Parts: sequence; C-alpha cells; structure tokens
Amino acid sequence: METTSRAGADSAPSEVIADAEGVAGEAVAEAEGVPAARRTVDGYARASFPWYGLDDAFTGPRWLMQVGSAADGTVQHGSVGHGDEPSVRAESNVEKERFAVVVTIASSPVRRTGDGTGVLDATTVSSAAWLAGSGLLAYTWPPQLDHSLRDDWLDQQTETAFTLADDLDQAPWSTLSLPVDGVPVDFHYRESEFGWVLAGSAPSGVHIGAYGRGLSAYGLGFSVVEDLGVYA
Repeated sequence: METTSRAGADSAPSEVIADAEGVAGEAVAEAEGVPAARRTVDGYARASFPWYGLDDAFTGPRWLMQVGSAADGTVQHGSVGHGDEPSVRAESNVEKERFAVVVTIASSPVRRTGDGTGVLDATTVSSAAWLAGSGLLAYTWPPQLDHSLRDDWLDQQTETAFTLADDLDQAPWSTLSLPVDGVPVDFHYRESEFGWVLAGSAPSGVHIGAYGRGLSAYGLGFSVVEDLGVYA
C-alpha cells in the first residue's frame, strides 16, 4: 500500500491511518449492541514484537481490544485495556468511567511496498500518538448526536488528532516521565476535555501510545505483557 499523508504530515504510515480511522466505527457498533468479533488472543500471538500493558501496580480488570495488520497479515499494532470498558451509550456513564488503554506499535523503518510500486513510511512516536488520540475519540463523541452529525464530528476531531500527533514538541504536548519495564521514559503527554493521550518509545524498541479517562496518567507504569491470558 502506498503511503498517503494529511495536512502535510508524513509521520504515520497509511495503514496506520486506515486502522485508526476504523476504531471509531467499531466503538459505535459496540455501543449500539453489535458484538465486535475481535477479542481473542490469536491475533496478538501472531505479533513479532512484545505487547505492553500497565504494570503490576494496576490491579483492576484487563481486557483485549483489537490488533491492526498489514495486507499480508503481519501484525503491526494493537491495544489492551485496563479498568472500566469504555462505553458511548450514555453521557452519564461516560463521566463515571475510569480506564486506560495501552497501544503497542511495531517499530518499522521506511520500506518498499510488497509489489515494489511504493514506499511505506517508518513508524514513529507520532504514529503511536495518532493511534492513541484516535482511540480516545472513539469513545468520547457526544452521544446525543445523530449518526450523520457523529460522522462529521469524528471526521473533524480525528483530523485535529492527526495534526497534533505530527508536532509533538509543541503545545498542547508536555513531557511526562513514566517507568517502562522499570526504566524511566519520557512521554509526550496532552490533556483535553475528552481525556488524556501520551506516546513514547519503550527500551525494547516498540512505540507505546496510551489514552484514558478518569484514571490519572501520572501514576501509571508500563511493562511487557508476559501472559495474554490475563486480558482474555
């Protein structure tokens, strides 16, 4: 797949963009009672990179979300959740939810497409920030909007999330140091009316994004998921 870009940005591969845009649709489907056939360990087990989640200091519920794969089936990124499973069914419930979702994205260099006709951009911390920002939006659109207005709102907000992810060194981003496998790592961090988003790189080489609401990011720590069974 040949890369595309938005707003002059080229830091997120096109397959990452497509997967992030699909997150909102899946969230809407779940909110309206349509089951999402995604929560199995099979996709996660096919990944060639380690998955990250919150470390053992978090003792609440853990749950699987979805993985994103390239056209050839190679797993490129995925998410795992912690705390209350976010919902978009009722605004009153949204205010009470406490959750954090951790996104892991494989580190990939600039590379040729499988058919040799194009080039895929490298994955970067911006890619993780984009996936995390889009994930947060999937569960924060105003529930009182009808379907057509939801689509317009999501299009506008995801475009903004993409633009913000392309410039991590400027406001509204700040720096937040959090442990990853016991090692302090500087993350790019921002807050909004919808929740918080952060992104950085693990010592193992993968990129980590995270988003949440009702659960403070300041006390979090990340570690490799040794047993996916605790999320299943």
